[in-house]
Amino acid sequence: MWDKPAALLWIANLLYSLAAVMLLYGMLFVVVHLPIFPLREVKVNGELQHVTREQLRLIVGRHLQGNFFTLDLVKARNAFEKLPWVRNVSVRRRWPDRLEVQIEEHQELARWGNIALVNTYGELFHAASDKDLPVFYGPGDEVREVAEHYQSYGELLKPTGLRVTQVALTPRRAWEIGTDKGMVLELGREHVEERLKRFAAVYARTLENLAAPVRYVDLRYPNGFAVRKPEMQVTGTRKVS
Repeated sequence: MWDKPAALLWIANLLYSLAAVMLLYGMLFVVVHLPIFPLREVKVNGELQHVTREQLRLIVGRHLQGNFFTLDLVKARNAFEKLPWVRNVSVRRRWPDRLEVQIEEHQELARWGNIALVNTYGELFHAASDKDLPVFYGPGDEVREVAEHYQSYGELLKPTGLRVTQVALTPRRAWEIGTDKGMVLELGREHVEERLKRFAAVYARTLENLAAPVRYVDLRYPNGFAVRKPEMQVTGTRKVS
């Protein structure tokens, strides 16, 4: 090999190139880590109703470590996403010294039993809300489907003036909804929307003006429905002559 000057020259050039690359990398590493590129501003954008300034300051102070170049954007995004009401976060550098954070909050749609909230995308999240929200029940992997049916059932019931306050999907995939009037509608598994449309069409002239409120309606009949009214309690005494 030593009698092959061309090969030796090629090896020498390769070593020189590697040394130059390593030197350039080392210089770049040192320059990037110098305190001459501080991150001076963190700008947070988004329609924030639940995320507070105190929470944002805490994230910035604890998790945004480094300068403009060395800040880990993935870790920064993950830190913001840990806030209870945050659904989605994007983080970008803006030359020369600014970090822009775009935050999308969850918009609560309902409660999932008593364990979580459901957002308008049909996703579960854990946060506290004092709003009067409808309640959903069902298998844990059917959250999105229950949310979609809540929307459609609410539209179908609009002519009745009833508001959906509860939607339940059983393991056998039977549907049941509750309303703000204390009425429970048993929908079953098949032809659910047709049954609800038929109920809405006749509600005004059948059930709305009854003296006693109807608590339960079974819509699982081909040409009608069955109702259950609460038992009437009679109090007082009667004189017998």
